[in-house]
Amino acid sequence: MLKLINAGVAGALLVGLAACATTPAPVFWQGFRDHPHGYLRKEGAPDASAFLPPPPEAGSLRQQADVETYRTTRKLEGGDRWRQAAADNEIETPSAPRVFDDALGVRFDPVKTPTLALLLGRMLGDLETIQTPAKKGYFRPRPFVAEPATTCITPEPWLGRSGSYPSGHAAMGWAWALVLAELAPDRADAILVRGIAYGESRVVCGVHYASDVEAGRLVGAAMVARLKADPAFQTDFKRAREELRRLRD
Repeated sequence: MLKLINAGVAGALLVGLAACATTPAPVFWQGFRDHPHGYLRKEGAPDASAFLPPPPEAGSLRQQADVETYRTTRKLEGGDRWRQAAADNEIETPSAPRVFDDALGVRFDPVKTPTLALLLGRMLGDLETIQTPAKKGYFRPRPFVAEPATTCITPEPWLGRSGSYPSGHAAMGWAWALVLAELAPDRADAILVRGIAYGESRVVCGVHYASDVEAGRLVGAAMVARLKADPAFQTDFKRAREELRRLRD
């Protein structure tokens, strides 16, 4: 699970930005344990359990379709799409948005775009706040738990103990895609396609059902809609737009 601590990551980043060009590059977080907090307070954030429909019922046609997709995608093991799904598992470091490099037409560089890196990183903290009530409330077993089979990654113990619905990776990939598409509208189509594929990787990997991914995209869209009304997010968004513009020039 995502563990957020009160580390001075954001402060260190701002100090690095304010320092002169001869000083070392900004200090970024390393992963979940020192990850920066999101923009939203819990009491002001959307609650996924309040707006998401429940996952498909056991024995329903939708659940049967989910299981069949899970079984079918096991046949992709060892192929290019399987390897891409494994690569798409990375989500927590400042370099995670590099999955959008081809779509953006430029290599994402946290050092050159520190505000953009922090903005995208803080969104992961907001996602945890928004999705946790649904994940814990519905607690849908993951496909590889309900029906053990090969997955594209070696699941850590906590993954099997966490809820499958909704997919956090799908939510994050779609939310990042929506933000990046607005920052680089000329690349919007490619960015959105990549955001969809990022979520689909969870099905290919075998760690989520297809309906988990669809629900995740709803969560991601809700998160972006709420962040657009947050003053701190909007301030960072404007700075990030200028950073990305310089990177792409």
